[in-house]
Amino acid sequence: MEDDNKLSYFFLGLGLGVAVGVLFAPKSGTETRELLKSRANEGADFVKRRSTELRDQAAEAVDRSKETLRRQKDNLSAAVEAGKQAYREATTNPSD
Repeated sequence: MEDDNKLSYFFLGLGLGVAVGVLFAPKSGTETRELLKSRANEGADFVKRRSTELRDQAAEAVDRSKETLRRQKDNLSAAVEAGKQAYREATTNPSD
């Protein structure tokens, strides 16, 4: 959620910067368009890098979750097996 806010603020700042830059640009139209194109490409590159980072973080979280789930499953299976073994021992060797 916090990353979404940061990204929103980034785009808001980018838009405001572009607007102010266009209003006060001491450059010709061609130079200004090239500058805007350059800045837009930088913004797109940032978004691509950030999305790749987020995807990698999500993949790592999924992998950790799978590993935790596997360990819990193994623990539960071992506990069930121990319970079955204890039951077998209790029914085959009655202490009465």
